[in-house]
Amino acid sequence: MIDLTIHSKTLEKNIAYCREKGITLPTFAMMKNPDMVPEKIKDQLKTIGLWDLHSANLYRITWNNEPRDTGGLFGRVNHFVLPQELTGCRAKIIMLSGRWFPTGAHKVGATYGCLAPGLVTGQFDPQKTKAVWPSTGNYCRGGAYISSLLASKAIAILPQEMSKERFEWLSQIAGQVIATPGCESNVKEIFDKCWELKKSGEDLRIFNQFDEMGNPLWHYTVTGKAIETLLEQYLTPGKRFAGYISSSGSGGTLGAGYYLKQKFPRSKVVAAEALQCPTLLNNGFGAHRIEGIGDKHVPWVHNLKETDFVVAVDDEVPMRALRLFNETLGKKALVNSGVDADLVEKLDLLGISGIGNMVAAIKFAKYNELTEDDLLVSIATDSMQLYESRLNELEQERGVYTDTNAIKDMELISAITIDHTKELSYYDRKAIHNLKYYTWIEQQGRDVEELNDQWYDHDNYWYPMFDQVDSIDKLITEFNDRVGLL
Repeated sequence: MIDLTIHSKTLEKNIAYCREKGITLPTFAMMKNPDMVPEKIKDQLKTIGLWDLHSANLYRITWNNEPRDTGGLFGRVNHFVLPQELTGCRAKIIMLSGRWFPTGAHKVGATYGCLAPGLVTGQFDPQKTKAVWPSTGNYCRGGAYISSLLASKAIAILPQEMSKERFEWLSQIAGQVIATPGCESNVKEIFDKCWELKKSGEDLRIFNQFDEMGNPLWHYTVTGKAIETLLEQYLTPGKRFAGYISSSGSGGTLGAGYYLKQKFPRSKVVAAEALQCPTLLNNGFGAHRIEGIGDKHVPWVHNLKETDFVVAVDDEVPMRALRLFNETLGKKALVNSGVDADLVEKLDLLGISGIGNMVAAIKFAKYNELTEDDLLVSIATDSMQLYESRLNELEQERGVYTDTNAIKDMELISAITIDHTKELSYYDRKAIHNLKYYTWIEQQGRDVEELNDQWYDHDNYWYPMFDQVDSIDKLITEFNDRVGLL
């Protein structure tokens, strides 16, 4: 359970501080349904940029933002559909688009889910305590951004091999940026840095996405509802929702899948990872290029009993598809092959991990012999907005993109097979769950009894925690009422 114990003295300080700074907070209900956002806030948003450091942008932590960089309000769930002409599989793949969140990625939602309960209970003091955001990419960006909106100091931690765009932006937002050794799969090095900071004596609170339950809680509640809303639109008579695919990463985005299994019991939850670091698939390790899905451990917040498949994606496929989807000759080749021109112009909404999710969805569809009657849902965490430097690096590494490259890359996608796809039995899931022991009990000092509760007392462990969202919303509403600005 998320600790909602009230610390009255600090809570009073937080209320006065937010009143002084003009800050109010969105409820989870508002993030699910932005029609509930107060008109006063909507009036402010009409003149504010999507990435502006303005506290009203807290209310843009939703999948329903108008796809505009400035002045947008709210509309439908941002998404696009990948058809057979592109994917080579008969099932349609619906991709939610994270491009239209502040910071350009949905991880800002997870950071809010972790920070908001501490703020409205008085367990976190933004005036004196630094928020530490350890991440393999977008989570620390989201955390630094939320901290800035709250006029709070932040420390962002991420691997030194992440894209240049991430570091350039963070250097302007976060009070301190720490680059740890390695790439996406070097998570332990991030954890080691957190322990070093803990021992420093500074007043810190570490919001570790890999074990903060506010992360999957936000996705269970907000992302899950957004997908349910979309499925109400697409599940016409005779159509089936077959599964939800998300990179393993921090384990948070998979939370939406647990919600969907409650609503659509026959659907499957699919965890994707890089073949070069197949931790879930075969306890493997290694480095890979699918930015933002750190591996070599199993996140504490990953509910393995609700995970039905593991799919490993060769990172060469997303890197080549990145060029196909964004180079002029690649887009021209896609249109000539029958892919709708309007869709081709939207493929820049897929960042590297989004393409990895697409590939995993294709593999899952082919493994299960899905048909035109089946729908899959996955996530485009971010967009090319955060990876332009990678295109330049690929050109330097591999040369100018040609028509021949485009043809070969289209063939690569059409030739995706069911290799490295594993349907998990009960004991397969338990074996992966047991890997948590080595990271979380031996290294990070978590309680082995809680680890056992996650598995043996599954229903009483996970779902009462997810049901806390109403209690959190009540606290947020009371907080706003006492701030008195709405």
